[in-house]
Amino acid sequence: MSIRMTIQGKPQPVHPDLKIHRVLLKLSGEALGGPDGAGLDSIVMRTVSLELKEIFELGVQLGIVVGGGNIFRGLKGAAKGMDRAQADHMGMLATVINSLALQDALESVGVPTRVLSALEILEVAEPYIRRKAMAHLERGNVVIFAAGTGSPFFSTDTAAALRAVEMQADCVLKATKVDGIYDKDPVQHKDAKRYATLTYDRFLAERIGVMDATAVSLCRENAMPIRVFSMTTEGNFRRVCMGDDVGTTVVD
Repeated sequence: MSIRMTIQGKPQPVHPDLKIHRVLLKLSGEALGGPDGAGLDSIVMRTVSLELKEIFELGVQLGIVVGGGNIFRGLKGAAKGMDRAQADHMGMLATVINSLALQDALESVGVPTRVLSALEILEVAEPYIRRKAMAHLERGNVVIFAAGTGSPFFSTDTAAALRAVEMQADCVLKATKVDGIYDKDPVQHKDAKRYATLTYDRFLAERIGVMDATAVSLCRENAMPIRVFSMTTEGNFRRVCMGDDVGTTVVD
Protein backbone atom coordinates (compact mmCIF):
# COMPACT_ATOMS: atom_id res chain seq x y z
CA MET A 1 0.00 0.00 0.00
CA SER A 2 1.40 3.40 -1.01
CA ILE A 3 0.80 6.55 1.00
CA ARG A 4 1.00 9.88 -0.80
CA MET A 5 2.59 12.43 1.52
CA THR A 6 1.81 16.13 1.34
CA ILE A 7 4.32 17.77 -0.97
CA GLN A 8 6.26 20.69 0.45
CA GLY A 9 6.47 23.72 -1.79
CA LYS A 10 9.31 26.05 -2.62
CA PRO A 11 9.22 29.28 -4.65
CA GLN A 12 9.49 28.66 -8.39
CA PRO A 13 11.78 30.72 -10.65
CA VAL A 14 9.69 33.30 -12.50
CA HIS A 15 9.59 33.21 -16.30
CA PRO A 16 10.85 36.57 -17.64
CA ASP A 17 7.87 36.97 -20.02
CA LEU A 18 5.23 36.25 -17.40
CA LYS A 19 2.51 38.95 -17.35
CA ILE A 20 0.38 37.70 -14.47
CA HIS A 21 2.24 36.72 -11.31
CA ARG A 22 -0.47 35.98 -8.75
CA VAL A 23 -3.93 34.81 -9.80
CA LEU A 24 -7.14 33.54 -8.28
CA LEU A 25 -8.59 30.85 -10.52
CA LYS A 26 -12.30 30.03 -10.33
CA LEU A 27 -13.16 26.53 -11.55
CA SER A 28 -16.75 25.38 -11.79
CA GLY A 29 -17.62 22.07 -10.21
CA GLU A 30 -19.49 21.02 -13.34
CA ALA A 31 -16.31 21.45 -15.38
CA LEU A 32 -14.62 18.76 -13.27
CA GLY A 33 -17.52 16.40 -13.88
CA GLY A 34 -16.77 15.82 -17.56
CA PRO A 35 -19.42 15.83 -20.31
CA ASP A 36 -22.43 15.36 -18.02
CA GLY A 37 -21.18 17.81 -15.35
CA ALA A 38 -21.75 15.34 -12.50
CA GLY A 39 -19.30 13.61 -10.18
CA LEU A 40 -15.56 13.76 -10.84
CA ASP A 41 -14.06 12.78 -14.18
CA SER A 42 -10.54 11.38 -13.71
CA ILE A 43 -9.45 12.36 -17.22
CA VAL A 44 -10.61 15.96 -16.77
CA MET A 45 -8.97 16.14 -13.34
CA ARG A 46 -5.62 15.01 -14.72
CA THR A 47 -5.85 17.29 -17.76
CA VAL A 48 -6.60 20.32 -15.59
CA SER A 49 -3.83 19.39 -13.16
CA LEU A 50 -1.24 19.20 -15.94
CA GLU A 51 -2.37 22.59 -17.31
CA LEU A 52 -2.07 24.11 -13.84
CA LYS A 53 1.31 22.50 -13.32
CA GLU A 54 2.53 24.26 -16.47
CA ILE A 55 1.65 27.75 -15.18
CA PHE A 56 2.88 26.87 -11.68
CA GLU A 57 6.28 26.06 -13.19
CA LEU A 58 6.29 29.45 -14.94
CA GLY A 59 6.38 30.99 -11.46
CA VAL A 60 2.69 31.90 -11.11
CA GLN A 61 1.43 32.07 -7.53
CA LEU A 62 -1.89 30.28 -7.80
CA GLY A 63 -4.99 30.33 -5.62
CA ILE A 64 -8.03 28.29 -6.63
CA VAL A 65 -11.71 28.37 -5.70
CA VAL A 66 -13.72 25.35 -6.87
CA GLY A 67 -17.50 25.25 -7.13
CA GLY A 68 -19.61 22.31 -5.98
CA GLY A 69 -22.29 22.11 -8.66
CA ASN A 70 -21.18 18.66 -9.82
CA ILE A 71 -22.20 17.31 -6.40
CA PHE A 72 -24.76 19.69 -4.88
CA ARG A 73 -25.82 23.27 -5.58
CA GLY A 74 -27.47 25.24 -2.79
CA LEU A 75 -29.77 27.22 -5.06
CA LYS A 76 -31.19 24.03 -6.57
CA GLY A 77 -31.81 22.62 -3.13
CA ALA A 78 -33.61 25.81 -2.08
CA ALA A 79 -35.71 25.71 -5.26
CA LYS A 80 -36.96 22.28 -4.21
CA GLY A 81 -38.14 23.54 -0.85
CA MET A 82 -35.05 23.19 1.34
CA ASP A 83 -34.07 25.88 3.78
CA ARG A 84 -31.68 28.11 1.81
CA ALA A 85 -29.05 28.38 4.55
CA GLN A 86 -29.08 24.59 5.04
CA ALA A 87 -28.81 23.99 1.30
CA ASP A 88 -25.93 26.46 0.98
CA HIS A 89 -24.00 24.74 3.75
CA MET A 90 -24.44 21.45 1.89
CA GLY A 91 -23.07 23.17 -1.21
CA MET A 92 -20.05 24.37 0.77
CA LEU A 93 -19.33 20.80 1.84
CA ALA A 94 -19.50 19.78 -1.84
CA THR A 95 -16.74 22.32 -2.57
CA VAL A 96 -14.61 20.71 0.15
CA ILE A 97 -14.92 17.34 -1.61
CA ASN A 98 -13.89 18.92 -4.92
CA SER A 99 -11.00 20.77 -3.27
CA LEU A 100 -9.61 17.56 -1.76
CA ALA A 101 -9.98 15.80 -5.12
CA LEU A 102 -8.15 18.63 -6.89
CA GLN A 103 -5.43 18.58 -4.24
CA ASP A 104 -4.90 14.86 -4.82
CA ALA A 105 -4.81 15.35 -8.60
CA LEU A 106 -2.30 18.21 -8.39
CA GLU A 107 -0.01 16.41 -5.98
CA SER A 108 -0.08 13.32 -8.20
CA VAL A 109 1.69 15.42 -10.87
CA GLY A 110 4.13 16.97 -8.39
CA VAL A 111 2.44 20.28 -7.54
CA PRO A 112 2.52 21.17 -3.82
CA THR A 113 -0.84 22.28 -2.45
CA ARG A 114 -2.65 23.40 0.68
CA VAL A 115 -6.41 23.29 1.20
CA LEU A 116 -7.77 26.09 3.38
CA SER A 117 -11.42 25.84 4.37
CA ALA A 118 -13.77 28.63 5.42
CA LEU A 119 -15.61 25.97 7.45
CA GLU A 120 -13.54 24.39 10.21
CA ILE A 121 -12.79 20.77 9.25
CA LEU A 122 -9.42 20.30 10.91
CA GLU A 123 -9.04 16.64 10.02
CA VAL A 124 -8.88 17.33 6.27
CA ALA A 125 -8.09 21.03 5.76
CA GLU A 126 -6.46 24.00 7.43
CA PRO A 127 -8.79 26.77 8.60
CA TYR A 128 -8.76 29.82 6.33
CA ILE A 129 -6.54 32.55 7.75
CA ARG A 130 -5.56 35.30 5.32
CA ARG A 131 -1.95 35.68 6.46
CA LYS A 132 -1.45 31.91 6.42
CA ALA A 133 -2.81 31.74 2.87
CA MET A 134 -0.46 34.54 1.76
CA ALA A 135 2.49 32.74 3.37
CA HIS A 136 1.63 29.47 1.60
CA LEU A 137 1.54 31.25 -1.77
CA GLU A 138 4.91 32.90 -1.14
CA ARG A 139 6.44 29.58 -0.06
CA GLY A 140 5.52 28.00 -3.38
CA ASN A 141 2.27 26.18 -2.63
CA VAL A 142 -0.89 26.24 -4.69
CA VAL A 143 -3.66 27.24 -2.29
CA ILE A 144 -7.13 25.77 -2.77
CA PHE A 145 -9.85 27.72 -0.97
CA ALA A 146 -12.71 25.43 0.09
CA ALA A 147 -16.20 26.08 1.49
CA GLY A 148 -16.80 29.35 -0.33
CA THR A 149 -17.00 32.36 1.98
CA GLY A 150 -18.14 30.19 4.88
CA SER A 151 -21.51 31.95 4.92
CA PRO A 152 -24.77 31.04 3.16
CA PHE A 153 -26.33 33.21 0.43
CA PHE A 154 -22.96 33.83 -1.28
CA SER A 155 -21.82 32.00 -4.41
CA THR A 156 -18.38 30.56 -5.05
CA ASP A 157 -17.97 33.32 -7.68
CA THR A 158 -18.23 35.82 -4.84
CA ALA A 159 -15.81 33.72 -2.79
CA ALA A 160 -13.34 33.85 -5.69
CA ALA A 161 -13.64 37.64 -5.95
CA LEU A 162 -13.23 38.00 -2.18
CA ARG A 163 -10.16 35.77 -2.00
CA ALA A 164 -8.61 37.52 -5.00
CA VAL A 165 -8.90 40.87 -3.25
CA GLU A 166 -7.64 39.45 0.04
CA MET A 167 -4.67 37.73 -1.64
CA GLN A 168 -3.83 40.90 -3.61
CA ALA A 169 -4.02 38.89 -6.83
CA ASP A 170 -3.35 40.44 -10.23
CA CYS A 171 -6.69 39.18 -11.55
CA VAL A 172 -9.49 36.65 -11.29
CA LEU A 173 -9.37 33.91 -13.93
CA LYS A 174 -12.82 32.51 -14.65
CA ALA A 175 -12.30 29.22 -16.53
CA THR A 176 -15.47 28.10 -18.32
CA LYS A 177 -16.64 25.97 -21.23
CA VAL A 178 -16.82 28.98 -23.59
CA ASP A 179 -13.92 31.04 -24.90
CA GLY A 180 -15.07 34.44 -23.63
CA ILE A 181 -18.07 36.76 -23.53
CA TYR A 182 -20.03 37.36 -26.75
CA ASP A 183 -22.49 40.00 -27.88
CA LYS A 184 -25.02 37.16 -28.38
CA ASP A 185 -25.19 33.42 -27.96
CA PRO A 186 -22.40 31.97 -30.19
CA VAL A 187 -24.14 28.59 -30.29
CA GLN A 188 -27.27 30.03 -31.88
CA HIS A 189 -25.67 32.87 -33.85
CA LYS A 190 -22.71 32.23 -36.14
CA ASP A 191 -22.05 35.96 -36.46
CA ALA A 192 -21.63 36.43 -32.70
CA LYS A 193 -18.56 38.49 -31.83
CA ARG A 194 -16.35 37.98 -28.81
CA TYR A 195 -15.55 40.99 -26.68
CA ALA A 196 -11.82 41.46 -26.08
CA THR A 197 -12.64 43.76 -23.15
CA LEU A 198 -15.81 44.68 -21.35
CA THR A 199 -16.47 47.16 -18.54
CA TYR A 200 -17.83 46.10 -15.17
CA ASP A 201 -20.80 48.44 -15.64
CA ARG A 202 -21.75 46.95 -19.01
CA PHE A 203 -21.34 43.43 -17.65
CA LEU A 204 -23.76 44.29 -14.84
CA ALA A 205 -26.17 46.28 -16.99
CA GLU A 206 -26.52 43.48 -19.55
CA ARG A 207 -26.85 40.86 -16.80
CA ILE A 208 -24.27 38.58 -18.37
CA GLY A 209 -24.59 35.23 -16.63
CA VAL A 210 -20.95 34.13 -16.71
CA MET A 211 -20.37 35.45 -13.17
CA ASP A 212 -22.82 36.68 -10.56
CA ALA A 213 -23.41 40.38 -9.96
CA THR A 214 -22.13 40.40 -6.36
CA ALA A 215 -18.75 39.02 -7.46
CA VAL A 216 -18.44 41.50 -10.33
CA SER A 217 -19.43 44.42 -8.08
CA LEU A 218 -16.75 43.41 -5.56
CA CYS A 219 -14.15 43.26 -8.34
CA ARG A 220 -15.26 46.68 -9.63
CA GLU A 221 -14.98 48.26 -6.17
CA ASN A 222 -11.43 46.94 -5.83
CA ALA A 223 -10.29 47.38 -9.47
CA MET A 224 -9.75 43.62 -9.79
CA PRO A 225 -9.67 42.52 -13.46
CA ILE A 226 -11.62 39.41 -14.47
CA ARG A 227 -10.50 37.23 -17.37
CA VAL A 228 -13.11 34.85 -18.80
CA PHE A 229 -11.71 32.10 -21.04
CA SER A 230 -12.15 28.49 -22.07
CA MET A 231 -10.57 25.81 -19.93
CA THR A 232 -11.20 23.16 -22.60
CA THR A 233 -8.63 24.55 -25.06
CA GLU A 234 -5.21 23.07 -24.40
CA GLY A 235 -2.61 25.66 -23.37
CA ASN A 236 -5.09 28.43 -22.53
CA PHE A 237 -3.95 28.74 -18.94
CA ARG A 238 -0.40 29.39 -20.11
CA ARG A 239 -1.53 31.80 -22.84
CA VAL A 240 -3.52 33.89 -20.37
CA CYS A 241 -0.60 34.14 -17.94
CA MET A 242 1.78 35.08 -20.77
CA GLY A 243 -0.49 37.94 -21.83
CA ASP A 244 -1.93 36.50 -25.05
CA ASP A 245 -5.28 37.68 -26.40
CA VAL A 246 -7.40 34.89 -24.97
CA GLY A 247 -10.98 35.24 -23.78
CA THR A 248 -12.54 38.45 -22.48
CA THR A 249 -11.16 40.83 -19.86
CA VAL A 250 -13.62 42.69 -17.64
CA VAL A 251 -12.07 45.95 -16.42
CA ASP A 252 -13.04 49.45 -15.34
